[in-house]
Order: sequence, then structure tokens, then C-alpha cells
Amino acid sequence: MSPQLLNQSASKRRLFFEKQKGLLTQLAENGQSPQALFIGCSDSRVTPEKLFDAQPGNFFMLRNIANLVPPYTQTEIGIVSVLEYAVLNLHVPHIIVMGHTDCGGIQGLDTSLDLSKAPALARWLDLARPAQREVDYRMGSLDPKERHLAIVERNVVQQMSNVASYPFVRAAQAADGLEIHGWVYHLAERQISYYDPDTEQFIFE
Repeated sequence: MSPQLLNQSASKRRLFFEKQKGLLTQLAENGQSPQALFIGCSDSRVTPEKLFDAQPGNFFMLRNIANLVPPYTQTEIGIVSVLEYAVLNLHVPHIIVMGHTDCGGIQGLDTSLDLSKAPALARWLDLARPAQREVDYRMGSLDPKERHLAIVERNVVQQMSNVASYPFVRAAQAADGLEIHGWVYHLAERQISYYDPDTEQFIFE
């Protein structure tokens, strides 16, 4: 199976290696200095490199179900190690948290997950429940589509806050001007909105 999967992309890969030969050689010799840590969902429809025309070396990547980051009080070693490396070793100037519509993780908050079959997923999605509870408490009259978008947006804001809960992140914000951004990818509309902290609203670019 492995050779078959590789063979499917062989011609595209050869073109990529040829086109990016100089950049790839430079990155291999000199190391990386990414513009941002990108925290996104694992969803196969989310393609940051294509969406933002990112080249090799532009984004340090962290992707998981529903673009979640545990807060400082609930440290999860695999996630936080990425955050530590990006901030403390690579000194990224930006951290981007991007959610998306039609997110299966967010939709999963409304289903009864079988703990015997998917215990890790059930526990993981608990990190998004504060966003769900806030939307349902403050905006209980929304229709299903509006409610889903509201939870996706609130979840992005919650994860931005979780990222900022780490002392080394706050130190980098104070010392180096590290910025945390929140974006939402609207799949059907093919648009990106961003969080404006002044209005506390998401605005289409």
C-alpha cells in the first residue's frame, strides 16, 4: 500500500522538488524561521498551505481535532511541547488559531460519544465545551447553522485564551510583541473571517 500511495503523487512531488530546490536546500542548510505557529483542525478540507499560499518554512504546524489547546492548568505534553518549541526556540512572531465551519469536532459536542469506543476523543472534546456552554447560555435562540458557527467562533476565542494562559507565551507577548490571532475558515462561502478584539466580533477580510 505504501508504494501505491507514494506513486500517486510521484510526478507532482518531482515538480515540487524541482521548483523549490533552492528554498528547500536553504532550509535544510540554515534551519527554519517560520512566520507563525498555525494551530488548526485536522480536517482534510483545511489546507493552510493552499489557503494562504504558504511556502516551506512559513508555518510551524499544530493540527488536531477542533483546533484545541489545553489551558495551562490542564497541560497536555504533546500539544504544549509544540507551543514551547515555537515560542521558546523558534521565536515565532505570530500564533494563529483557525477553526472552520462544518467542524466534526464541534458537531460531536452534541452527540453521545461511546466512552468505551472513543474515550480519548470524548475527553478531548471536553476542552471545547466551555464555548458550547457560553453560546447556549448567551444565545439560546439561534438556529442550528447559526449556533454551530457561534460555537466555532467562540471556540477559537477560547483557544486563543488558552494559548495565552501559558507563562512563557505571556512573557513573549510582553518582551517580543508576540501576537495571537483567531481566524475562521467558512468552507461553503470560501472565505476567512478574523477576530477583532476591539469589537469582540469576527470580521470577513
